[in-house]
Amino acid sequence: MALSTQTSALASLFAAADPATPPTTTAPEWQLVTAALIGIACIVLLITWAKLHPFLSLLIGSLVTGLLAGMSATQTILSFTTGFGNTMGSVGVLIALGAVYGKLLADSGGADRIVDALVSRASVRALPWIMALVGALIGLPMFFEVGLVLLVPVIILVARRSGLPLIRVAIPTLAGLSAMHGFVPPHPGPLAAIGLLHANIGITLLFGVIVAIPAVIISGPLFSRLAARWVTVPIPELFVTDEDRGVDTSDKKRPAFGVALFSILLPAALMLIAAIVNIVIPGGTSPVQVVLDFLGTPSIALLVAVVVGMFLLGRGGGMPKAKVMESVTTSLPPIAGILLIVGAGGGFKQVLVDSTIGSVIANVISGFGGSLAIVLLLAWVVAVLIRVATGSATVATITAAGILEPLITSMHMSTGAASLLVLAIGAGSLFLSHVNDAGFWLIKEYFGLSIGQTLKSWSVMECVISVVGILSVLALSPLVA
Repeated sequence: MALSTQTSALASLFAAADPATPPTTTAPEWQLVTAALIGIACIVLLITWAKLHPFLSLLIGSLVTGLLAGMSATQTILSFTTGFGNTMGSVGVLIALGAVYGKLLADSGGADRIVDALVSRASVRALPWIMALVGALIGLPMFFEVGLVLLVPVIILVARRSGLPLIRVAIPTLAGLSAMHGFVPPHPGPLAAIGLLHANIGITLLFGVIVAIPAVIISGPLFSRLAARWVTVPIPELFVTDEDRGVDTSDKKRPAFGVALFSILLPAALMLIAAIVNIVIPGGTSPVQVVLDFLGTPSIALLVAVVVGMFLLGRGGGMPKAKVMESVTTSLPPIAGILLIVGAGGGFKQVLVDSTIGSVIANVISGFGGSLAIVLLLAWVVAVLIRVATGSATVATITAAGILEPLITSMHMSTGAASLLVLAIGAGSLFLSHVNDAGFWLIKEYFGLSIGQTLKSWSVMECVISVVGILSVLALSPLVA
């Protein structure tokens, strides 16, 4: 009898820990909403006040949310680990491949080749527009921090050689880089939101480029005219090159411009072609469409870009095999923190879903009228609040996407509407970079700005991108409603 009792207890224990057993809660709605608010506040305070790493903050906030929502400790942990694993399975590979490719592009000299080719052919008047294009092209395959570190020397060198004010060159470049980071996969924020909101990556990429174009134009070349009047600073005495010293650098081997540009645009082209074909010929099963679908799968498209880049960029840059392998190896450790944050964001989302908090929030938002435009605007506001509080665009995107995920089901959103929801959140995640954002301090220190000057240039530029972005998203909403 005792053995039977012990067996029954063990069976109950394993049943409670069985991933097939969905966590449930029967708490009243007021308790669920309170749990969500306290959990989000906990995450914000841990990141901003306690200066705790966002991964640990999201983990602790998830536990607080689940327990306050009436879930058991076992259920909460199960939800978090399930969401973490699902998110890493869908997004982690893409982030890793993007990091590998970005490092290859930088180490081979391909990025330098593109910058030099574009800038050398531009007049002084056209330079801000060219630099916006440079920022967008370099920002397309690279994480924001990597692109920023790569482009800062370019910005300083172009300003020094052209005679333009530093801010007139810097703002357009940073606008192109930032817009790609917020709107266009394969950046971590958009990728994670696409996975959480079940959006189509090809359609999101297409809409993201459409939204990014006016955002970059208005916040970059146009706004930089005003910003250059507000902020006047000397060009830092940094990155003085051999060319600046009069040394001949013509024998330095780098990939050809066409090769580097082809390599950058390859993954985006594969995903866009697959998306367009599926829109034009839905449900097609021809061999050509099957192949395009395969190549347009995000992980495959990025893998193709990495493999092609290893040969084209590596050979074009004169990199021996060992140097190419070193570039690949050293690209992965710096993104460990990003991967953990993205995974933890997925875990927090799953706690919201399994505790039914997400459904309650979705019902509240739906109660505003159910209009897609209103939902998109509310999604932007949610992301703005989290961004301003935490300083992290990635955390803001992932957290907002997790909160709003139940809307996809409850409002029966189309794939296009889900893509616009991703972009509305992305726009909100860029709003008002200030003193709690690492990017703010990087810009300040690299360009020798004061805090006030950084706020009047970089921070205002981010706000312009965000506002123009959400207005563009709203303008596109009738096409998918």
